[in-house]
Amino acid sequence: MIERVKRILGLSKQTGIKLVINSEKLERRVALLENGVLEEYNIERESDRNIVGSIFKGRVKNIEHGLKAMFVDIGFEKNAFLHFWDALPAALDSGVEQVDRGQKKQQKRITAADIPKIYPVGSEVLVQVTKGPISTKGPRITTNISLAGRYLVLMPFSDQSGISRKIEDPKERQRLRKILQELNVPEGMGVIVRTVGEGQRARYFVRDIGLLLEQWRSIEEQMKTKPAPDCVFREPDLIERTVRDFLTDEIDAVYCDDQHAVERMQNLVGQISRRSKNRIQFYSEPQPIFEKFNVQKQIDDAFHRQVWLKCGGYIVIDETEALIAIDVNTGRNKGSKDVEKTILQTNLEAADEIARQLRLRNIGGLIIGDFIDMKSRRDQQSVYQRMKERLRRDKAKTHVLAISQLGLMEMTRQRAQESLSGSVYESCPYCNGRGRVKTAMTMSVELQRALHTIMRKYQDTIHDIKVIVNPAVLQRLREQDEELLIDIERKYAGRLTFRADPTYHHEQFMVTDANTGQELKA
Repeated sequence: MIERVKRILGLSKQTGIKLVINSEKLERRVALLENGVLEEYNIERESDRNIVGSIFKGRVKNIEHGLKAMFVDIGFEKNAFLHFWDALPAALDSGVEQVDRGQKKQQKRITAADIPKIYPVGSEVLVQVTKGPISTKGPRITTNISLAGRYLVLMPFSDQSGISRKIEDPKERQRLRKILQELNVPEGMGVIVRTVGEGQRARYFVRDIGLLLEQWRSIEEQMKTKPAPDCVFREPDLIERTVRDFLTDEIDAVYCDDQHAVERMQNLVGQISRRSKNRIQFYSEPQPIFEKFNVQKQIDDAFHRQVWLKCGGYIVIDETEALIAIDVNTGRNKGSKDVEKTILQTNLEAADEIARQLRLRNIGGLIIGDFIDMKSRRDQQSVYQRMKERLRRDKAKTHVLAISQLGLMEMTRQRAQESLSGSVYESCPYCNGRGRVKTAMTMSVELQRALHTIMRKYQDTIHDIKVIVNPAVLQRLREQDEELLIDIERKYAGRLTFRADPTYHHEQFMVTDANTGQELKA
């Protein structure tokens, strides 16, 4: 009893898995700690709510036959993109094994060529967002609707059912097949058993399908009454999604610093498992919850461009427009006299950290990992297998290739929404995201080049010229380039006056007529 109380209060020295939730007015943050190490991190702000998974009643605005796609108005500034293949009847994902539930229904085969006839311009269509708006692109949508529950996924427009392939035990799969066949699912609909359903009793699935069908009936009602474009189902917020997706039997405890959010979670969990309510605790200490559990420091350390490894090596992560480049370096890891062993150790740790960073930063798209060169093919295979193993826990779809002859590992990760850095940061207004500005010497060269052009152009009419520059550039002009400026004055029989203005950008200068103030262009 004492140990149980200690565990609930967080006083024990257990090193299990914890969920730490910080809920504030403008922002909610969820951190998953495993043995005290930050493994998952999610953030949601009131101003930009995640719409992935939300269902809309939209209207087809135009069809692009060349792109094999249509653009659908779902109520956003930019129309959503619907590829013809995403408008076909639902097909099970490759990560699901199909299960025959005895519903055999002959359907006419529909191809991409039929889509423009099924959804002509102006027609209404029910769609679900699969990828949120990123940068200048609008949302991506599908007509293959699915509703995620705690243990099941309901597919209202597909009569196929299945079990997640991540559940590998043959006996467990057989047990789940039997449960699926006995579930009371309306004709024409299908369900998928989620990975978290492994080992759960049949009554949990019965309760889950009941809640999902009730949810679907509400969506159908709104489909009939709401005019397009409009949202008929909004994906739950971060708190509710956390309960649905993360609160498994592996979680020892959940700590949240908002009483209302705690009560919400307890009510949601109570619908499925009353015993799990005891694991959700209100954190009321004066010290910020993310500092108490050492989450904030780990976030700050993890989101640097350069991330250090335990062995002394480090990885460098650069996000570009086309891909994510990750470079692995030995750094301070001198290791043993066996160089190959040192390189393998660094690369294995790098694989662990890269998989973790992809989850933490929510990085998606094409990713290139430049590992330290390994001569042994066995070592290369070891790093490849380690990466595959670490990526298994990622909820986003990933695909990784073996290390190439150039020593590069190529992989892709599903990009459903903006990366965390894209949500939290904006391009520096001073350097426009380059991370660099021109040197004072470069600016001196450019200024002198402009002065030659201007003074040659106006040498018969304007003789007094005023130059306004950034103080750092003026310092360079005075201390190192004074003689060069005097030569310019002599050459064009003019007079130069300089003034520093701290409000001027480092790369900005202005040349004017000293008497009239008129700006002079080169």
